[in-house]
Amino acid sequence: MPTPPEPAARAAGPVTPDRPVSEGTQRLARVIEHLGITAVLDVGANTGQYAQRLRRAGYAGRIVSFEPVSAAHLELMNAAVDDCAWEVAPRIALGDSDTPLSINVSAESDMSSPLDFTAEMATLLDSSAFIASESVSQARLDAVFAKHVKPDERVFLKVDTQGYDDRVLAGGRGVMSRLAAIQVELSIIPVYRGQLDYRAMIERLDGWGFQPVLFLPGYFNKRTARMLEMDGVFVRED
Repeated sequence: MPTPPEPAARAAGPVTPDRPVSEGTQRLARVIEHLGITAVLDVGANTGQYAQRLRRAGYAGRIVSFEPVSAAHLELMNAAVDDCAWEVAPRIALGDSDTPLSINVSAESDMSSPLDFTAEMATLLDSSAFIASESVSQARLDAVFAKHVKPDERVFLKVDTQGYDDRVLAGGRGVMSRLAAIQVELSIIPVYRGQLDYRAMIERLDGWGFQPVLFLPGYFNKRTARMLEMDGVFVRED
């Protein structure tokens, strides 16, 4: 692997060291630093939790966040307002087409999804029930990539779109060669109908030349004592 450029100077974004940083986030930040990442694409940003965790872990490079749900998008813009290196894209969904998309809005906004819950999960996750729907414009990542990424940047793509991750990746096929690493949700027990499971997702990323370097625990359901999903970080082989 060629020696990556030095990461961006750690001064752009506000850092709040008084808040704890989990071991998983520390490891994620180390991967980002090791790869010399200068731009993180935060797809499915919700209200900005992921970007804020990276800031607390010391990452000060550029972040571009995408969020389709209107209420969450407003909170996201407020969270990023004082961070000159954190860009919030206009409200849009990223997927595998440019047709408008209907989003199921959950009572817990980080569970909102274009997909329906499976019958089992609709019962199990009753506090996350859908309470509304919103229509939003949709675009392919490879169609908007150049608007948000500079030609010389080393890019880390994070996708957390509640079962829609494979569609987001399909819409980014034209820019896969520009991605140094990808972080996606890996479904152990499908939460949404039509969601790709973890084995199929790993196989797909392998076919695109990305190998796993880090797995992070995800949603653990106490009622069933089972982990439903985890996150995987995959780095381009070359």
